[in-house]
Amino acid sequence: MERIALHTRIAEGHEADYDREHARIPDEVDTALRAAGVHAWGIWRDGRDIFHLVEVEDYSAMRRQLAGDPANLRWQEHINQFLEVVDDYGGEDSGIRPVWSLPAHAPTAGEA
Repeated sequence: MERIALHTRIAEGHEADYDREHARIPDEVDTALRAAGVHAWGIWRDGRDIFHLVEVEDYSAMRRQLAGDPANLRWQEHINQFLEVVDDYGGEDSGIRPVWSLPAHAPTAGEA
């Protein structure tokens, strides 16, 4: 399982549009994401900056599968009208590079 962080930016004046459209995504998009190996996808917004945390079996495979999925293509065409920079699912995106995280448990004596 991979955990991938992503960043996008809402076009100026479209914050409410973006929030409204994500109140409930279309069922066909939910189905496409799950079929592509997504287990969870969370979105946080700070002003116009959007941060995503994706839990997925294989992020590269997910992007390849969704690049040709009709439900995803319709969703991207719709939601991209509210974004400053759009994602065409081309290239080798790997998300935001992780720098540090707090381990799930504190190391005990003798653990590195």
